[in-house]
Amino acid sequence: MIQLTSTGVILFGLYVHWYGVIIATGMGLAVGLAARREARLGLPRETAINLALIGIPAAIVGARLYYVAFSWQAYAREPVRALFIWEGGMAIYGGVIGGVLAGYVYARAKRQPFLRLADLAAPSIALGQAIGRWGNFVNQEAYGAVAERAWQQRFPISVFIRADGLWHYATFFYESAWCFAIVAALLIAERRGRFTRDGACFGAYVFLYALERALVEGLRTDSLYLGPLRVSQLLSLAALIACAALALVRAEKKARPAITLACCAAFAGLLLAGMPLPALPFGIVAAGMHFAHT
Repeated sequence: MIQLTSTGVILFGLYVHWYGVIIATGMGLAVGLAARREARLGLPRETAINLALIGIPAAIVGARLYYVAFSWQAYAREPVRALFIWEGGMAIYGGVIGGVLAGYVYARAKRQPFLRLADLAAPSIALGQAIGRWGNFVNQEAYGAVAERAWQQRFPISVFIRADGLWHYATFFYESAWCFAIVAALLIAERRGRFTRDGACFGAYVFLYALERALVEGLRTDSLYLGPLRVSQLLSLAALIACAALALVRAEKKARPAITLACCAAFAGLLLAGMPLPALPFGIVAAGMHFAHT
């Protein structure tokens, strides 16, 4: 017997959450995308699958540890609850960090170039994020502040949250759409030969995702905090600075002025992070200029 609900499907008495189905679909498609690109990057056959076998579990552990570390007050009295991942509480940045560390270990063990493996993973990570964010839609989570004006109370600007009966900014959708755009941009740039050095594709992913997260995080109501500051915005700022420094160091001399201008545009957007809509044009300009001179 099969029965559908708003949060899952009952298959012969077994309840399967849509969230899990969506996450699994995202992972499967991400691995498939990497498998199609591994030969183009000069990597051995089945590198994508082997990397996923170590990277995905490490990403799950990293996502949970990151969340627990910045939400420790909720677990201090019952530390064992930190193991109950089915109760929710995962952080994408922690997942990316965990996956990158696992990739480094894999690269050392297999004697393969780590930066090229990172390039292999970059579009796949963005694809998994783009699809996975729809799990937040099903679970009615990862949304933003209340959209108070009538013209804002419609999708995709906002999403109706049943728990309080109000329309909230659809921050999950903003990130999903941006990550789909990242996938397209990375693949197009790769096809056109924009990435001339190992690590350039991964660097572009980090730059673009950090830019989006720094802007959209300001709208969310469930951010993790370090004191009065949002952790994701701090980490995004650090990632943008690191990407800017590395891009300038590795770039040819003639490309440095344009890269500098792109980075300035990105940081101008961050200064307006409290007003995400005015900041968006800065983000678009920075993204375009970054790709034009990567």
